[in-house]
Amino acid sequence: MAATPNPSHSVTSEACVRGDAALARAFVFLGKRWNAVILGALSEGPAGFRELSRFIDGISDSVLSDRLADLAAAGLITRRVEEGPPVAVSYALTERGEALMPALAQISAWAQEHLLAGDC
Repeated sequence: MAATPNPSHSVTSEACVRGDAALARAFVFLGKRWNAVILGALSEGPAGFRELSRFIDGISDSVLSDRLADLAAAGLITRRVEEGPPVAVSYALTERGEALMPALAQISAWAQEHLLAGDC
């Protein structure tokens, strides 16, 4: 037997639909493994590829490279090349990335309080 939709729970507001769509877009992006972790690492300040690789246990160099490219394309981080020798590349949060940090801190606090350590 199919459930009858409850009109009081139906989405009728255009603003609500846009909000749901925005949240879904955010989690498609942030839910991509390692993206939020990389952003969190860069919240401490600019870092080079090797620093990030050492900081983020378990990420391969190829995945880290792909995720950094994704984050840069989304405008959340910048990639800065300093001419050498040796050539040095560093990554840093943009204003857009900085604006995301309070939300990530809230999610992290929630996870520490409500998710068991074995759930990771």
